[in-house]
Amino acid sequence: MEMVMTTPVNFTASAIEEIKRLMRADNPENCEYLRVGVKGGGCSGMTYVLGFDKKEANDEVYNIEGINVIMNKAHGIYLMGMEIDFSDGLNARGFVFKNPNAASTCGCGTSFAV
Repeated sequence: MEMVMTTPVNFTASAIEEIKRLMRADNPENCEYLRVGVKGGGCSGMTYVLGFDKKEANDEVYNIEGINVIMNKAHGIYLMGMEIDFSDGLNARGFVFKNPNAASTCGCGTSFAV
């Protein structure tokens, strides 16, 4: 029996479009996996990680709209249910993280506390 894993994060249509654009523009060898994760730092204690990377032993792999997404197993508790959007407005351009697990976030939008 095949195990179906629920994707811990969701991407909006605009985020998917921008990620696929970046994959076409970058060296295809560097775009095999898109890493979503967290690391210590930032003004609120933790910072989001979003970028192309190589798969590591503790990573889980998800396929989201044809994009191979990797995430360290331990990061799921921080990211479960998060939505990643892409804003292309005049005042703000970039990826936006909407995390229901964050107890607080800072003004930059890429740092949070649990």
